[in-house]
Amino acid sequence: MSTIAKAFSDGGVITWRNLKNVQRNPDWLMAATLQPIMFVLLFAYVFGDAIGGEAGGLAYREFLIAGIFAQTVAFNSAFTVIGFANDLQKGIIDRFRSLPISRLAVIFGRTTSDLVISVVALVVMSLCGLLVGWRIRGSFLDAVLGYLVMLMFAWALSWVGAWIGLVARSVEVAQSAGLMWMFPLSFISTAFVPADKLPGVLKAIADWNPFTAVINSARDLFGNRFGAAPTGWPAEHASLYAILCCIAIIAIFAPLATAQYKKVASR
Repeated sequence: MSTIAKAFSDGGVITWRNLKNVQRNPDWLMAATLQPIMFVLLFAYVFGDAIGGEAGGLAYREFLIAGIFAQTVAFNSAFTVIGFANDLQKGIIDRFRSLPISRLAVIFGRTTSDLVISVVALVVMSLCGLLVGWRIRGSFLDAVLGYLVMLMFAWALSWVGAWIGLVARSVEVAQSAGLMWMFPLSFISTAFVPADKLPGVLKAIADWNPFTAVINSARDLFGNRFGAAPTGWPAEHASLYAILCCIAIIAIFAPLATAQYKKVASR
């Protein structure tokens, strides 16, 4: 069996092992879905009229859902962080090291299992969105592409989570480090407000923020635009920029995570 084929085969086994852990600890899945549901309800019904302006209400809810989608799959990368830190602390990584499996399989299996959790979370969030009035206005193919962009973003960020989890010295540190950088990136974006409502410096950051690119791409594909159309190259080529950002994140953090895994596995 070739090295790549073995990595995929072994990675499939690790993926199944991680999913069985989720089955035994359903609170992980609840955490992945309950928080975004609360965000939907809070922003849709508590802040919606204030943020949405004259359009308010239903129009803002349709605008909101793509932002919640992106924030949900991004925050799910914290499961990758905690999962790796937990395996390191309990000595599971040492057991994997003693097995004749591909080293890449352990990381690939973790990122893939967390991608499955993101799929489940997106299904739940889509149903929640439909209940508050969100609708897909684009074609079926556009909708599929919108979800695929979200999942590509989720998988890219899970490689960031893998690296953080392998660098962290404890589960407690990993839990904080896995979420700390998410909040500024997710809130300094167009997740909750249109770009033209942000002040100068924050607008410039939001325009080039990968979160914004993924969110704008989803809104374009779902047909959920709200307010004035954003301008600038990232907004006008949102899907292309989102895909390029995902590729760049994977290209940077996949080698870093793999190198860090080899480092901790050789101790």
